Amino acid sequence: MNITREKLENQQIWIYGISLLFGGILGISNEDLGKGLDWAISPLIAILMYGMFAQIPFLKLREAISNLRFMAALLIGNFIAVPIIVWILTMIFPQSPPILLGVCLVLLTPCIDYVIVFTQLGKGNEKLMLASTPILFVVQMILLPLYLWLFIGEEMGGVVHIEPFLEAFLLLIVTPLILAIITQLWAKKTALGEKVLDITTWFPVPFMALVLIVVVTSQIGKVYSDFEIIVRVIPIYILFLIITPFISRFIAFVFKLDIGAGRALIFSTGTRNSLVVLPLALALPDSWATLAAAVIVTQTIVELIGELFYIKAIPKLILKDHTDYKEGL
Repeated sequence: MNITREKLENQQIWIYGISLLFGGILGISNEDLGKGLDWAISPLIAILMYGMFAQIPFLKLREAISNLRFMAALLIGNFIAVPIIVWILTMIFPQSPPILLGVCLVLLTPCIDYVIVFTQLGKGNEKLMLASTPILFVVQMILLPLYLWLFIGEEMGGVVHIEPFLEAFLLLIVTPLILAIITQLWAKKTALGEKVLDITTWFPVPFMALVLIVVVTSQIGKVYSDFEIIVRVIPIYILFLIITPFISRFIAFVFKLDIGAGRALIFSTGTRNSLVVLPLALALPDSWATLAAAVIVTQTIVELIGELFYIKAIPKLILKDHTDYKEGL
């Protein structure tokens, strides 16, 4: 059977769904294997990002970053609308401090890595999403301590350390980005470079599947052992995934964004920094680290399932091609 890249991309939802299921079964049935895969999460995400970045025409990034309306909508959506949504949900579903800290860490920090992949898969403007990642990173670093103080209390602001977060950003975004640019420049000058660039077009789907398998396999044991506690946050995550697209659609309407930019905004506000903030949770004191990490991993699983719906629902139902934003408002 001849497998083409197009066939692989057309079957990606089933591939990701099977990956989630396989990772869950593998992690629960073999806990030692799961613990041994922790080290593989970051390298696999980095390779995934490299493959994704290599497909983006960087000469047009200046045009993307100059889209001030999109940037304004992105900042308002992620740092005003989302915190309000999170505050309301945590008032409706109150949690103990360690659980609340995990929820805040993951829901108050917009994704700066695989959201680019999902934006592309959901027919959004991935160039805008890529261009926004440095801005999102800086702003969330500035605001996260303030959010933690507002949501949890002054003493929690000192719990979060910047070093693991900065290290993850450099590993998962900056390094793959530089390598992708080098690959594109190489492809312009040599046939070998062009061949390497062509090979990278195969990376996104299989490496996303590998990331899902490894993350779920390595972390599902933490969720399973504290399930009676963790299950209480699942309604928060599900409602967050349902509410944010419609709020973001309204923001896109207010800022008169085009369809691609509007979809990018929806993916950004709905996709959280779960895999990147995991090191932050693990850096907490032992009694807090276990629960906070389990809460974040639970969000990862719920979100990845939700993203499978997002990549179909956003372009086909929530923000269709050539539709008027006023429809459904």
